[in-house]
Amino acid sequence: MNRPIVIVGAPSSIGIRPYEDGTARRLDLAPGALRSQGLVERLSARDLGDVVPGPYRDYERTPGRVRNEAEVAAYSRALAARVCAAAADGSFVVVLGGDCSIVLGCVLGLRQASGGRVGVAYVDAHADYATPEESYTGSAASMCLGLAAGRGDTVLARLTGDAPLVGASDIVLIGRSDQHEDGHYGDGGPGAQPLLDLSLAVVRERGPAAVARTALERLTRPEVDGFWIHVDADVLDPAIMPAVDSPEAGGLQLDELSDLLAPLVSHPRALGVELTIYDPALDPEGACAARLADLAVGVLRQEVRA
Repeated sequence: MNRPIVIVGAPSSIGIRPYEDGTARRLDLAPGALRSQGLVERLSARDLGDVVPGPYRDYERTPGRVRNEAEVAAYSRALAARVCAAAADGSFVVVLGGDCSIVLGCVLGLRQASGGRVGVAYVDAHADYATPEESYTGSAASMCLGLAAGRGDTVLARLTGDAPLVGASDIVLIGRSDQHEDGHYGDGGPGAQPLLDLSLAVVRERGPAAVARTALERLTRPEVDGFWIHVDADVLDPAIMPAVDSPEAGGLQLDELSDLLAPLVSHPRALGVELTIYDPALDPEGACAARLADLAVGVLRQEVRA
């Protein structure tokens, strides 16, 4: 990485369901926990601080609607303004989250900065492609990729007006292991859309580097002006990364994720990356924060692993 790096904190939990005891999850602590690992200094980055969301309101979901819908919409626009400012000079933007719904503000901000068409590499154990009617939890994080693609009768699917934030043909979904057969994602889910779905099984079959090359073929077409990289910590095996809300057994190892991400972040048309879903409240000794920070530094600085 030979471009300047700018860090933005997105300490949001408003896009995810509460803990089982009914209290809000502490993903808002994640940017601070990752900074405490020396991430800013180790990346020689400029830090633009945090964009703080409004309070959590919908502890009880309204059937068919998105939890904290108005708050997530307002937050997405506020985060977009900060991301737009961070990207204005061509810097590589690193957003520390926060729940997965921050992808909406990140992509919106990049569209504002570039004035063009932005693709998304969505590295996640879950497709997050439900509509508000299909989602089991009503959380924006469970449907944020679908919302970015314009799915659902909600303001969150229309943050730019009538057009979606990103066209389905400009999305590459990588590493999902939630191959549900119960209609969780509805008839309009990933299998029925023109997005490129490279599941965990495909990553294992072809290898991370080959999957990254396939993703780049889609994301760097001439009509796409640049692409954003979403990384959910739950794509990692829970033996390595237990501090997430919805772990999926058998996920990627750290070296596999590193080999997948390195070609993506180093591509000149990569606009930046977001880290999501890490929950410091589930990581009292900070081991998961250390692993994520080491991963980020290794990938962004292309350090050679021992």
